[in-house]
Amino acid sequence: MALEDLSHNFLTGQIEDLVRWARRASVWPASFGLACCAIEMMAAGAADFDLARFGMEVFRNSPRQADLMIVAGRVSQKMAPVLRQVYDQMMEPKWVISMGVCASSGGMFNNYAIVQGVDQIVPVDVYAPGCPPSPETLIHSILTLHEQIRTGEIMKRRSEGRPIVSPSQASPWTPEVPVAVRLGTPK
Repeated sequence: MALEDLSHNFLTGQIEDLVRWARRASVWPASFGLACCAIEMMAAGAADFDLARFGMEVFRNSPRQADLMIVAGRVSQKMAPVLRQVYDQMMEPKWVISMGVCASSGGMFNNYAIVQGVDQIVPVDVYAPGCPPSPETLIHSILTLHEQIRTGEIMKRRSEGRPIVSPSQASPWTPEVPVAVRLGTPK
């Protein structure tokens, strides 16, 4: 059989586009709900907002089954090593959404006990602003992440060694010491 006979039954495309489509359509979140933002994250997964239409209706309990971490709420200094350990156990490629002002910048908790931005612990891909952000805001952040996955922007930045967040979202604080050293875990 020649290729001319398959003219109407043949589909072509780039394998990279197919892989990006599959990754975008099957993001599995690991919930890391720490405070009041977690209630809004749970609401986004409920019937009114229906995250199932994005292929992410089940929040995974094991980090080994997840590729998206949604950090919802303030992160204490005691919780930071646990957050990093869960992130390290997630499969590659993995993404992080910082949900709420407390996770993004420490919020109103400007003290020694709260990490002033989860981007000091793990690389953040998308920030969801608000106190607490509404389920619609989380869904918008998820769609922003989906678009970054679809275009390959995230993987391109990682391979070039550039920061994962966009310049408009970048934290003014850049760690001078690797996170693993700062948290006291081995390199």
